[in-house]
Amino acid sequence: MPRPIEISGLSADYSGVRALDDVSLDVEDGDFLGVIGPNGAGKSTLFSCMLGIHTDYEGTIKVFGQDIRRSKSALRKLGYVPQMMHFERNFPITVREVIRLGMWHGVREERIDEVMQELWIHELEGRRIGELSGGQQQRVFIAKAIVNDPKLLVMDEPVTGIDQTSINLFYGILKDLNANHGMTVVWSSHDLDAVGMLATQVACLNKRMYFHGSSKEFFADESLVRLHSEGSMHIHMQEHKQPPAPPGNGAHVGT
Repeated sequence: MPRPIEISGLSADYSGVRALDDVSLDVEDGDFLGVIGPNGAGKSTLFSCMLGIHTDYEGTIKVFGQDIRRSKSALRKLGYVPQMMHFERNFPITVREVIRLGMWHGVREERIDEVMQELWIHELEGRRIGELSGGQQQRVFIAKAIVNDPKLLVMDEPVTGIDQTSINLFYGILKDLNANHGMTVVWSSHDLDAVGMLATQVACLNKRMYFHGSSKEFFADESLVRLHSEGSMHIHMQEHKQPPAPPGNGAHVGT
């Protein structure tokens, strides 16, 4: 049986800047892969390439044995949950309608009711998506992603901006989908504690692939964990570094 994902020699630019450099990665059936790395590491570009959105790359990406440059039909076996999106409160689409948008032709309508029950959102089906909390919205988007019973679920930092109670519920759902429904999961996160708790495999990315192996192996190696933590902290500090105030008349206090 072909692997859910096979990536070989992937290099890609984003806005004229090298985002991925010679990345290779295999995902086995039943894996729960946590993709970690600092902001700007190329995680979102990696996912965009895997999903067939970003097509200007070097190398090969196969999804269930099919090169997605030659055929995108295998992408029908894949579900995707993006980063948290925000909606106007009165955005005119209901929970049921959002989930229906994810259905392929031929999927029975009753499947919507089943996934709403599985994710505890059946009581929300008539509510507008903009009226829901962030955690409720993300459960709706998981339902949309799995309504076709995909073999593979891909998620790009899906809990950003969600409260901790909703995050815990979200992670419980993911664990159940992987352990009890046999769904392969590929998920990017900045939360090392969550990765250590959920992931069976870890990929440490910073434009290049610095580690790919079992979660136990990664977290048992203090130097790897420290390298990731220090790299993330360095990026964070660079992003938040403020330029000095200009001398002389350039700085004013008060009004």
